[in-house]
Amino acid sequence: MKAYDAAQDGDREIPPPPGKGPFLLVVLLGLGLVGYGGYNHWQRDVEATATLERIKTLVPMVRTIVAERSDGPLDLTLPGETQPFTTAAIAARATGYIAERRVDIGSRVKAGDLLLRIAAPDLDQQLAQAEAQVGQLKAQLLQAQAQVEQARANVNLANLTNNRTSTLAVQGWASRQNADTSQASVLSQAAALAAAEAGVKVATANIASQEAAVDRLKALTSFERVVAPFDGVVTTRNVDVGDLVKADNGGTPLLSMDQDSTLRITVNVPQTNAVGVKPGLEAEISVPQIPGRRFGGFVERSSVALNATSRTLTTQVDVPNPDRALRAGLYAYVTLKLPRTDQSVTVPAEATLFNAKGFQVAEVGDDDRVTWRTVKVRRDLGRTLELESGLAADSHIIFSPPPELRDGQTIERVKPAPQVKPIRAAER
Repeated sequence: MKAYDAAQDGDREIPPPPGKGPFLLVVLLGLGLVGYGGYNHWQRDVEATATLERIKTLVPMVRTIVAERSDGPLDLTLPGETQPFTTAAIAARATGYIAERRVDIGSRVKAGDLLLRIAAPDLDQQLAQAEAQVGQLKAQLLQAQAQVEQARANVNLANLTNNRTSTLAVQGWASRQNADTSQASVLSQAAALAAAEAGVKVATANIASQEAAVDRLKALTSFERVVAPFDGVVTTRNVDVGDLVKADNGGTPLLSMDQDSTLRITVNVPQTNAVGVKPGLEAEISVPQIPGRRFGGFVERSSVALNATSRTLTTQVDVPNPDRALRAGLYAYVTLKLPRTDQSVTVPAEATLFNAKGFQVAEVGDDDRVTWRTVKVRRDLGRTLELESGLAADSHIIFSPPPELRDGQTIERVKPAPQVKPIRAAER
């Protein structure tokens, strides 16, 4: 079996070696791929170079605006709360019962109007007794004055008697003892006159003292009528008819009143703006609950000295409120019209760009070339920025400048869209 297999193997033909064609085909295919890749790379390089050249030569279309000069008053808006110009908590000065009540919360009254009437019979009796005592003291004064007149008459009689006795004693018709006695009687009557005159003064002083007590009681009885101290509105009422009230009681007041014809708003002005705050400075007040309306006011007073903790100036703004449109306790915004110490430039916040160099704006010259300006911001007013330096007024700057703009790059200004004239009915 093995011999037969060997004979068969000897009869087979050996295949020839492979030719060079397949190798050449593979080499050509590889060279083609390399060439195609190189061509594509060259093509991309050419396109990138062209794109870069277009970028370098691109003239972007931008919108330009003019930096405005700020020479008017500076608006400083601060939050505050409306307060009544005057508030009064009315307490009782007479002890008694509430006999009459004429007002309630929300009642508008004028100065001097009767609000409550207190019945105080004990106080009325004290006044009547004091007035009666004044009458008694006046009668005592008349009696003292009569005693003075009698004492004067006695003094005159003693003087006449003394003169006669002295003359007779000198002539020898009367004894010296009688002369001395008449002279002593003159001195005694003069002392009695002085005592009577002192009694008149005492009676006069007693009358003055009692009349002062009467005046005091009259003043207390006048407090039985509780009247309005000023024009205003009643905000609270704590008593009703029949309630017992006590004088000089430091508890709950009878009524509370607000004067709202003029309101007062207290605001805290920061140190940076405190120098310009003076009495008479104009202010504008707005209330969120009353949209579309502005109320005028003015600075009436300030604390002058700044708060050491917050570095703010406590300022009070008076707001006339003749139509009572404003109410006490409303949250409001106060805009102070502060005078400017120097001129500045105002630009929109969208016209600035913040980068490593700080705030910058893109200024456009007369040749339409861009120049980046680094600016310093003085005040951030939200949608606008007030610049301290870096840009001159009336300069043309780019609104919302692209960050890729370069110094010296040429731009094309976007022309504003023409306004469409409305067609009138007669022109149709």
